[in-house]
Amino acid sequence: MKYVSTRGSMAADGRPQPFLQILLGGLAPDGGLAMPEHYPRVSAGELESWRGLAYPDLAFAIISRFADDIPAADLRRLIGRAYTPGIFCNTGTGRAADITPLKTLEPGLHILELSNGPTLAFKDIAMQLLGNLFEYALARSSSELNILGATSGDTGSAAEYAMRGKRGIRVFMLSPEGKMSPFQTAQMFSLQDANIFNIAVRGVFDECQDMVKAVSNDLDFKSRYRIGTVNSINWARLVAQVVYYFKGYFAATAAGGEEVSFAVPSGNFGNVCAGHVARMMGLPIRRLIVATNENDVLDEFFRTGVYRPRRAAETYSTSSPSMDISKASNFERFVFDLVGRDPAAVSALWREVDAGGAFSLAGSPHWAKVSEFGFASGSSSHAERIATIRRMHGEFGVLVDTHTADGIKVGMEQREAGVPLICLETALPAKFAASIEEAVGFAPPRPPGFEGIEDLPRRFSVMDADAAQIKRYIASHATAAASA
Repeated sequence: MKYVSTRGSMAADGRPQPFLQILLGGLAPDGGLAMPEHYPRVSAGELESWRGLAYPDLAFAIISRFADDIPAADLRRLIGRAYTPGIFCNTGTGRAADITPLKTLEPGLHILELSNGPTLAFKDIAMQLLGNLFEYALARSSSELNILGATSGDTGSAAEYAMRGKRGIRVFMLSPEGKMSPFQTAQMFSLQDANIFNIAVRGVFDECQDMVKAVSNDLDFKSRYRIGTVNSINWARLVAQVVYYFKGYFAATAAGGEEVSFAVPSGNFGNVCAGHVARMMGLPIRRLIVATNENDVLDEFFRTGVYRPRRAAETYSTSSPSMDISKASNFERFVFDLVGRDPAAVSALWREVDAGGAFSLAGSPHWAKVSEFGFASGSSSHAERIATIRRMHGEFGVLVDTHTADGIKVGMEQREAGVPLICLETALPAKFAASIEEAVGFAPPRPPGFEGIEDLPRRFSVMDADAAQIKRYIASHATAAASA
């Protein structure tokens, strides 16, 4: 399996690159994102043969098709170390061996539990494997990596908990100052590990993400300081998320051929893009329902064909803060498929976006593919997600967080009779206690080990949304860390 860029080339010589070559990088040299040359197809018979596999074995069956330059024994070992009951303790159900257990609310309505990892969010599913893959690749080349990432809430803590103490890895994580929940902020800023650097940026998430892209596009700086990324622009992270779509499908169906729909809370489009990949591989997905909050750029596109990223001043701070995103990085991957994998077309569209503009595919020959790919969408408000949290608790005795509530609300609106609906969980409600208390009148329970996390000492820096400033920060701290 080789990889190309959404904008043309993954390497200076124009040749497609293998998995290990793209693993440690972020953006391609031309500013695009890595995509496989083709999606490996899974036959109906092969799909059914996977039905009874344990999570690590299923992960190997899928990921090995995208990372075939890693020896099979090594890849099995890396996957086996990531997906263990000791890491995914499944605090919600106690079914540790399932890794991502399915909770049935009523016949045909399910929640796929993805938030039982170390930081209580779905990002742990990919990050735990990514940490092992990074360490493996760096050991092979006797090199180091400076990870630069941006987070709107959960990516940061999941990455830091996965990378803390990893040999040869330093993490520089940008987050919007004052925009995460108190729990999310404490999870990140309380880490005292020498290889973790938290930077609170005066701005919104999109400005943090723009800084990451600006640094990645400085090819000289990126090469000199070995800059990599853990944001979902990293293909390895996205492909790790493909696995739980297959796992959820098997748990919600009894036999092959039955279709299901997934409702996916969406901000940066990485989670639902993994569902798109699963569907392209042959998983019988009827609909991928994109759920946004008040930052409804993605919903606007799927309703109208217009992709219009918002400026920082137009981006709302909401009670589902991990979705407070108005420039969805992974959307470029989907559009690449939508326009027939034409890198020239993608480059032209993103010249408009990068210049602060918008584009429209409405009325174009490409627009019909949106429904062919099974996409639908909707949005929700604070009042609606509070009402959804209250309803889930009142009808089913289940507490869900605000982001999962966005997904359930939109998913229920789009639900079709006779088609199982699987709502993807984003995080445990303990991370958003104020909203849960508003909805149901009491604070959500906290898993053991997280009591008083907001009171722990904190270690972080504050800076403006300035790419030059973060480059200076990385240069000084990377040098100091390397010589220590």
